[in-house]
Amino acid sequence: MFNRLIATASAVLLAAFASPCIAQTAPNDEELKSYRGLHAAAAGGDLAAIRRLAGGADLNARDGLGRTPLMVAAHRRDLAAARALIEAGADVNALDSQRYDVVTIASVNDDLALLRLAIASAANTRLVTSPYDGTALIAAAHLGHVEVVRTLIAAKAPLDHVNNLGWTALIEAIVLGDGGPRHVACVRALVDAGANVDIADSSGVRPLSLARGRDYGEIERILEKARARP
Repeated sequence: MFNRLIATASAVLLAAFASPCIAQTAPNDEELKSYRGLHAAAAGGDLAAIRRLAGGADLNARDGLGRTPLMVAAHRRDLAAARALIEAGADVNALDSQRYDVVTIASVNDDLALLRLAIASAANTRLVTSPYDGTALIAAAHLGHVEVVRTLIAAKAPLDHVNNLGWTALIEAIVLGDGGPRHVACVRALVDAGANVDIADSSGVRPLSLARGRDYGEIERILEKARARP
C-alpha cells in the first residue's frame, strides 16, 4: 500500500514539474536582455535607475509572465534592489501569472534576507499562491528550508493549509522530503508550532503512517511524541 502511495506522490510531482508553466519561473537570459525601464533596472541591480524611474514609472508593471520589477529582483536575489523598490512603494503582495509572490519566491530560493525584508514590509504570509493553491510555508517545508520555515511560522503563516494535492506543510515535508536532518527539523518546527498532526492526505493517510511507510524513524518519533494517530 505504501509503495503505491509513494509511487503516486512521485508521479504527481514529476508530472507537475515537467511543465515550465507550473514551477515558478525566473527570468531567462532572453527576457533579461529584453527588459526596459524598471524591469531592466531591477534585473541589473541599478539602484540609481530604480530611484530615478520610481517617481514616474509603474512600480508594478508586468512582464510577459506577470512578474513585477520587485519579483525580478527577488528572483535575482538582489536585496538592495528589492529594498529600493519596496521603499518606492512596490506591491509586496502582487502575484505573477503563475500566482507566485515575493514571499514564495524568496522561500523557494531559501533567501532568508529577502524573506525577512518582505515580512518587515507588510508582506502577507497567508497568501494562497502557486498553481497548487499552496503557501510559501508548504513550499519551504517541501524543500527543507528550515530557517525559512521557522521565519514563516513566526510571521503567522497558516500551519494547516491544504493545497490542491491534498497536502499540508507537514505532509509535504514527509512525502516530498528525504527524511534527513533538514526535513526532520522542518517537521519538528511545524509540530512545535502546533500544526495539526492528524490531517490526512487525499487518500486518507495521516502523517504518522506516511512517515512509517518511508522508514523516517526520527520523524515518526516526533509525531508519536505529539500523540499523532496512525
